[in-house]
Amino acid sequence: MKLLIDEMYPASLAEALRADGVEAVSVVELGLAGRSDSDVFAAAVAGGHVLVTENVADFARIAADHLSAGHHQPGVLIALSSRFSRRRPTTATRAPLSRNARATARPMPLPPPVTSTTLPANA
Repeated sequence: MKLLIDEMYPASLAEALRADGVEAVSVVELGLAGRSDSDVFAAAVAGGHVLVTENVADFARIAADHLSAGHHQPGVLIALSSRFSRRRPTTATRAPLSRNARATARPMPLPPPVTSTTLPANA
């Protein structure tokens, strides 16, 4: 699994993950800092990366639109700073992250197709 770390996290997070054998790159390292969320998502898709972000509102919508249009993407991992620190990971916190990232990566299921039987009668 390849990770693209969004710009709210320090580039050192991607460096630390790489040191633990996880293929990771940061938005900053790719020169995408300050670019639109759509551009960041497109870069993640083009590179085959799971996007790691805490921007739930924007990336959940962008990913849903992408999937609804019938396109595939590796995934979006939402890691809220209220639960996970943005600070440089220590060995104690980094090892479980890298181990779990490799062990639990699963493709995101596609939403069911919209058909006349799933639409309300008055639609």
